[in-house]
Amino acid sequence: MNLLEPIVAWQQDIARIRRDIHAHPELCFEEFRTSDVVAARLEEWGIDIDRGLGGTGVVGVIRGNIDSPRTVGLRADMDALPMQEANTFEHASQNAGKMHACGHDGHTAMLLAAARYLSQHRDFAGTVYVIFQPAEEGGGGAKRMIDDGLFTRFPMEAVFGMHNWPGMQVGQFGLTAGPIMASSNEFIITIEGKGTHAGMPHLGVDPVMTAVQLAQSLQTIITRNRNPLDAAVLSITQIHTGSADNVVPNVATMRGTVRTFTYETLDLIERRMNEIAQHTCAALDCKATVEFHRNYPPTINHPDESAFCADVLRGIVGADSVNDHVQPTMGAEDFAFMLQAVPGCYVWIGNGDGTHRAAGHGMGPCMLHNGSYDFNDELLPLGATYWVELAHQWLARP
Repeated sequence: MNLLEPIVAWQQDIARIRRDIHAHPELCFEEFRTSDVVAARLEEWGIDIDRGLGGTGVVGVIRGNIDSPRTVGLRADMDALPMQEANTFEHASQNAGKMHACGHDGHTAMLLAAARYLSQHRDFAGTVYVIFQPAEEGGGGAKRMIDDGLFTRFPMEAVFGMHNWPGMQVGQFGLTAGPIMASSNEFIITIEGKGTHAGMPHLGVDPVMTAVQLAQSLQTIITRNRNPLDAAVLSITQIHTGSADNVVPNVATMRGTVRTFTYETLDLIERRMNEIAQHTCAALDCKATVEFHRNYPPTINHPDESAFCADVLRGIVGADSVNDHVQPTMGAEDFAFMLQAVPGCYVWIGNGDGTHRAAGHGMGPCMLHNGSYDFNDELLPLGATYWVELAHQWLARP
């Protein structure tokens, strides 16, 4: 493994920053303390900064000593999740109901370490933009930064992202050209019937039984309308209705999520959901209202940039530790918005099996969005080295 020695020497310093951020998690668009920490460190290392894109975003501008119009962007997310931490070790969350359960504290720390190195070793041509993004967890902070002028104020030839991946061994990376993460979409279906006494159901119109039938019917979109070679998920996760055992209610509400890798399949599912909901409910004398919200598009890596990243990674960890055809996941990422605007690639860095966790971790697995999760500090010099090598090699390309 070819790590940059100065970054290895800083590992404990960067780990302290990471653990401080972990202990003070902030939710989407509330990353005030976190962005202050990031900005203070960048300024301390002589890096020009711009604040406020996306509300709490921070962009660092690192110019090489050699004049060149070449540019590249490196992105890390900063926000935490609205969940209670189960860990009790020293750096556990001090903010009740908030936790860095997805490793954004580690992502921020790795990019900070890379920024420090790049600032102290400016023997490159062009400009590196380090992007510290708010509100990845459902807030669409990437889109907010873009809407605020990220790519117009800081023109980038390409932009790159990275996420830790529990279960993948430390020292291993995964990526693939094309879709690597799915689109994230939500639906709400409101079924209006006519309430009545449960002992006299013939006097009303039952939205509960209609919801039951509709739930079954919607799955035929996946099993009968979708091309079976094109992955998709339609999950009904909530059905809310009723308040008493002897009352047929007026309304039932159904909610859930749809995940796809292509827009064509997403269009198909949305259209068929509307058709099936309207006709099924009408057949049972109910009225249906369908709300379909497209939150995050699929995260689609660009082919040339993916091949480039794979080459950079092989030079650091060797070919056997780089899976450049990793199986995509139905999870979602708002880095997708950046990849819609600018070419780039999103990679996964192995976070291990959880044995790295300090005494006092929770009893749950070290998985993303789990109360017992913790980022693996062993990754800090590896992830930072990748960022530096990626920037250097991108800017040195013809």
